[in-house]
Amino acid sequence: MSETAGRAARAFRSHDSFERIDDGRFASTTTTFDATVEAEEVEGRIDYTVQIRVPTLSAAVDGDVADVVEEGWVETFELRVADADGVVRGDHDFDPRVEVRDGKVVAEFTFTDINEQRGVDDAAAIVDYVEGTYVQGIIPGYEYVDPVAGLLDQARRAGQ
Repeated sequence: MSETAGRAARAFRSHDSFERIDDGRFASTTTTFDATVEAEEVEGRIDYTVQIRVPTLSAAVDGDVADVVEEGWVETFELRVADADGVVRGDHDFDPRVEVRDGKVVAEFTFTDINEQRGVDDAAAIVDYVEGTYVQGIIPGYEYVDPVAGLLDQARRAGQ
């Protein structure tokens, strides 16, 4: 493992939001959703790839969702997650890739940072932002199933 990759690995280990999956990949421990970060050294900097997989609207509800509603929901989610650069400390201009695969919406962010701690903090902030954005995009009137039902329940309890 290179020195920079070693620094990144230490930064991930010292951060309470991640656990190591394998060499260079870390899983978020703070979200209900499946979120991973890959870190790779490139010329003294660290390239981060943050990937968060959330259920589509139709996968999150008990019942049917009209195609037009599903498509509009995905488009809105994509527009909202593009604003993630406002929650990070580094100077990143994100252009996340958002696509639907196997009942999941996959949001992927890439960025480079020379400061490994700031990079790990920014990766955690992105994961939290995407989860919050997802919850904000919940459409009333549907009966949601887990894990979304659990998130809504947590939000209700926190709001009281």
